[in-house]
Amino acid sequence: MKPKIAIIEDEIDIIRLLRYNLEKEGYEVVSYESGENATDFIRHHQPDLVLLDIMIPVIDGFEVCKQLKRNPNTQTIPILMVSAKTEESNIVTGLELGATDYITKPFSIAVLIARIRATLRRRIETVPLSETVWTFDTLKIYPDRYEIYVDTHPVFLSHTEFNLLCCLAQRPGRVFSRLQIIDFMKGENYFVTPRLVDVLLVSIRKKLGVGAELIQTVRGVGYKFRASV
Repeated sequence: MKPKIAIIEDEIDIIRLLRYNLEKEGYEVVSYESGENATDFIRHHQPDLVLLDIMIPVIDGFEVCKQLKRNPNTQTIPILMVSAKTEESNIVTGLELGATDYITKPFSIAVLIARIRATLRRRIETVPLSETVWTFDTLKIYPDRYEIYVDTHPVFLSHTEFNLLCCLAQRPGRVFSRLQIIDFMKGENYFVTPRLVDVLLVSIRKKLGVGAELIQTVRGVGYKFRASV
C-alpha cells in the first residue's frame, strides 16, 4: 500500500504543488484547508504522516498539533510543521507540542520529500520490542509505549522531548554533544539550533522533578545520562 500523506494547508497553490510532487513520488495524498475539525479529518483518514501549516483558518496549526497529540487515535502519527514563521520561539513551540520536524517556507520540494522519507523510515526502524523498560533509580522509561514514570507517577513529555530523553538514556554514561543529539533525533538536515536542545532539556528536567538529576551537563561538551549506582 502507498504511504498516505495528509496536508493541512489553506493555500491552494501549495496544496497543488505538494500533491503533484508527492503523488509523483508514489504517495497517496489527502488535503484539508482549515484547522476546524482537523483532528476528526486525520482520525478518519489515518495517514502515515501529516504536513501541517501553522497559519490556517479557524484553529491554528499549534492547536491542531496539540489536539492530535492528545488523541490516542492520532498521537503516534508524525507531524511535519511547514510554516513561514522562522522565529526560534515558534520552532520551540512546535517541537514542544509534539511535532516531529519543522520546515520553513519557502522550502525545497526535494528537501521536503527527503525529510518525509527519513521520518517514515525512522518510524519503522525505531519501533522497539514490546514491553522494553529502562530503569534508573526511581525513573522508568517504556520506549515501546512512550511512557515515563517517576516514583510510579506518570510524566508527560512531547514526542520531541521523549526522543531526546531516549537518546541519552539508551547509553548511560556516554556524553552526547548537542549536534549528536540533533542528528540522533532528526537526521543531519534537521532545521534546529543547538540552543533548542538546551531549551528542551530545561523543560524535560522540570517535568522529571526528582528524576532530573539523572541528566547531567558536561560543561563545554554536552549532556549525559547518569547510570544508576
